[in-house]
Amino acid sequence: MSTDLAALRRRLGGLAYGCDYNPEQWPEEVWAEDMRLMRQAGVNLVSIGIFSWAKIEPRPGEYDFGWFDRLMDLLAANGIGACLATMTASPPPWMARLHPETLPVTATGVRLAPGSRQQFCPSSRVYRDYATRLVEQIATRYRDHPALALWHVNNEYGCHMNACYSDVSAAAFRDWLRDRYGDLDRLNEAWYTDFWSQGYTDWADIGVPSLAPYHPNPGQSIDFARFTSDAFLGCFLAEKEVLSRVTPDIPVTTNFITDGPSIDLFDWAGHQDLIAFDSYPDPFEADAHVAAAFHYDLMRSLRHGQPWFLMEQATAAVNWRERNAMKPPGAMRLGSWQAVAQGADAVMFFQWRASRGGTEKFHAAMVPHTGTETRIFREVCELGRELASVPELVDSRVRADTALLLDWSNWWALERDSHPSVDVTRREAETAHYTPLFEAGVTCDVVHPDRDLSGYRLVVVPNLYLLSDAAAERLRDYVRGGGHLVVSFFSGVVDENDHVHQGGMSRALRETLGLWVEEYWPLPAAGTVAVTGLGPDRLAAPAGVDAATTAALASVSTIGAAAGAAVVVSPNDAAVASPPVRGRIWSELIRLEGAESLAEFAEGELRGSPAVTRHAFGAGTAWYLGTRLDGDAMRELLAAVCAAADVGPDLALPPGVQAVTRHTPDGDRLLLLLNHGGESARVALPDPMVDVLTSGAEAEPSSDVLLPRHGVAVLRRAPA
Repeated sequence: MSTDLAALRRRLGGLAYGCDYNPEQWPEEVWAEDMRLMRQAGVNLVSIGIFSWAKIEPRPGEYDFGWFDRLMDLLAANGIGACLATMTASPPPWMARLHPETLPVTATGVRLAPGSRQQFCPSSRVYRDYATRLVEQIATRYRDHPALALWHVNNEYGCHMNACYSDVSAAAFRDWLRDRYGDLDRLNEAWYTDFWSQGYTDWADIGVPSLAPYHPNPGQSIDFARFTSDAFLGCFLAEKEVLSRVTPDIPVTTNFITDGPSIDLFDWAGHQDLIAFDSYPDPFEADAHVAAAFHYDLMRSLRHGQPWFLMEQATAAVNWRERNAMKPPGAMRLGSWQAVAQGADAVMFFQWRASRGGTEKFHAAMVPHTGTETRIFREVCELGRELASVPELVDSRVRADTALLLDWSNWWALERDSHPSVDVTRREAETAHYTPLFEAGVTCDVVHPDRDLSGYRLVVVPNLYLLSDAAAERLRDYVRGGGHLVVSFFSGVVDENDHVHQGGMSRALRETLGLWVEEYWPLPAAGTVAVTGLGPDRLAAPAGVDAATTAALASVSTIGAAAGAAVVVSPNDAAVASPPVRGRIWSELIRLEGAESLAEFAEGELRGSPAVTRHAFGAGTAWYLGTRLDGDAMRELLAAVCAAADVGPDLALPPGVQAVTRHTPDGDRLLLLLNHGGESARVALPDPMVDVLTSGAEAEPSSDVLLPRHGVAVLRRAPA
């Protein structure tokens, strides 16, 4: 742990708890009341100044810090740390008037106007110069201020303005390409420009992939996505350079949004002193907590398990969806503790007081329009007390034996046009693979294919279409060394330039999987295909597969020889009827080269050809899925794979209950249980434990715990 983060944790004295605080929207006489209420709620950190540029610099080079000085002093006097923003997320109106070239342009050539936020081109040197000049002023003024705890650069990069297609961006894109390729011959080769007479002989001829008569060049589009991420990163690094030079001991971060396509979080993670994330699950969605869990696992994984900050969430409803659902009683507490369970060291909200005007006036806050005598504010205060009661959670770590692979370049390539099926998307693929693991209680890291995978017992690869030779070799070595690998269709198809690997589809993984794919047969919209297999005759272990794998597969639902005639092989070998398994989205013609077929397509042109395979390779095993199995079949197959890989939860969990263990620096462990189900649930514990949230000092340990709806327990093992 770095010195600056250690100082931050000592200063906070426990988990960070707070919010965005926008006092400029309120008369100063309200501020003292805010301080009193923040102390009542247990707030110890607030993000300030995020959208204060126009008030701090009302005219170019003219600064008014008087009101902000009083705010910083007030926070310090009340023992509340400032997560001080650089204020650069929304340039003031005068910049658009004086420098219209700083405004972003859409792919259709429309220049966007001020009057909202994020109205800047990330490649604009003019914008960066104004931004860094402002940051220099802020950092120099407050570098020794006792309230300063953390720097907050910009805000939600790429949220609303996710790419700029202006002439300024085009010029910067050409510079980026020169750095990447060196000469036009290498660029033409990477972009495959012999196709459609696109060969470039002058750098000046290269533009951004704006709206064109037909599909743009795939290589150009993917490189432009990479460039856009780097352009935003350049803005961040320009501001961070100032902050690190002026205040080298103060940590620097920015708040990531739900992992959008604009910025590659793996590229950005190494430049953050800590990861911060804004999370807004939709209460109308029954499985919103699963999507949130995926993002929390990703945030924890970005810096190899380092705790992260939940920088924003809502106490209740947001304002920006078509229909904005209220969170029922207990849901805000449950969602907050879910983030903590999955590695967060901070729980913060947007915002402190609900705004009286502006676009976000109907966005919930810690202090709602209806005041403090409300259910929401009571829940806010109770959550603050709970979080403060477990300071030992700070800097504790979550450990995972399973990894799911994610790569932004793959995302940019996977969802380009002119592919076999528009139904193959990154989010659908993640959900299909992550949800069964989450429901089974399997803690999962989300990592880049370049990560060292040797510490994981199971690695899951959902539709990794773009795969470099180096990453493919890493997966091959992982399985050969004893790892368990699950790969789904349309993986290992192209290299980093979006060029097809020759020698059979999925050629990059051919040796590892023991197969190659000859033809793609995508399914029609909402179409399905029957899948049969995994019958009793399939359960004999192939050479190199251990008994645990055989036993695990014996518990999986299987399809009989005829399509629609299903059997379940139970532990006592009793066969009972079950619904047929269906595949969605995809099918393909698989040719085996050492792998065994565990299931076959049972209808259509591919009837009888493999649909699911298993390959003993080296000391490990690789499974391949040639279709998207329906929910139950996917759960059962992954359960078998998990059993074979010896990964799973530490205790049996009722449906809807999540369990995560955080390991403290002193070797202790805290088990967090969260009930996402609609009913109360009783959980049997592996050892007698005490709930530190509800139990007094003399509490007797219990061998089980009853979780009400939206219930949370933080459990410590009883002393020996």
